[in-house]
Amino acid sequence: MSLYEIAFSGQLVPGADSEQVRTNLARLFQADAQRIAALFSGRRIVIKNGLDASTAEKYRLAMERAGARAEVVEMAVEVEEVELAPPPPVEPAPAARPRRLQVAPRDEYMAAFSEVDAPDFGLAPLGADLQDARPEPVAPRVDLTQFSLAPVGSDMGQAKALPAAPPPDTSHLRLQD
Repeated sequence: MSLYEIAFSGQLVPGADSEQVRTNLARLFQADAQRIAALFSGRRIVIKNGLDASTAEKYRLAMERAGARAEVVEMAVEVEEVELAPPPPVEPAPAARPRRLQVAPRDEYMAAFSEVDAPDFGLAPLGADLQDARPEPVAPRVDLTQFSLAPVGSDMGQAKALPAAPPPDTSHLRLQD
């Protein structure tokens, strides 16, 4: 499918008034006077690109009705070069390869995975430890000779609790009937 761009370089339809065309384009594109002035700078400005043929023609006709001559140009299609991956390495002899699980597909969805090369892990015997063995933690060596213990019941410098304040006097308060 071909893609097109629509461009404008300031040319008017024969017999069109320049100020009227500017007003029409400002209304068509909902643009301010500064943007419309940029359209009439004489440079080729692409209005829209990536359009199909019918949409590009609609744009061209709308601009022509406004009094501006727009050009529709087919965009160059960029072809991306794809580098092929190197061939897979030669597989070792069947005896040297680890045993692989062969899966028969149960439906169309699983048929897509029938050629997947999956290792045959199998199941561990009951009660087997599946985690790697970890070394026993070693306590850090800390020198505590500089510290001593205070005798039982001695003051360790804690702040003494202040005596509780007396409760407030509420004798002057009454409940109203």
